Amino acid sequence: MKHVLIVDDEPSVARVLKLTLEKAGWQVTWAPDGQVALEWLRKATEPPTAVITDIQMPRMNGRELVGAIEAEWPARDYPIYVMTSMTEREERHWVGALHRVHFLEKPLSPRLLVATLAHEAVTGFGDFHG
Repeated sequence: MKHVLIVDDEPSVARVLKLTLEKAGWQVTWAPDGQVALEWLRKATEPPTAVITDIQMPRMNGRELVGAIEAEWPARDYPIYVMTSMTEREERHWVGALHRVHFLEKPLSPRLLVATLAHEAVTGFGDFHG
């Protein structure tokens, strides 16, 4: 089954993404920050199909989470989508420099996100960069 881990400290954002993705046939796990997400990834018996994370969160932000994932699972084959309303060039640069990490600009269209994940599953390359 397709399984996505959503990491966002805004429950309303996570809920909209969860409902949209579940309707499209995805199993969804939600974590309110990077630390909870990292703990979930460490305990998971199988990796998720994809991770979608916000950048600005308490405890462990999205940038720190992506760094921790890259360090612990350098050979991971699932994509990570980093979503934020921050559009500074610096944010786009660090995301683009990593393997299978893609930038999603908020507000993002849930339908476009579903299409992007479906495209990723078929081609292995996400092309939605916000």
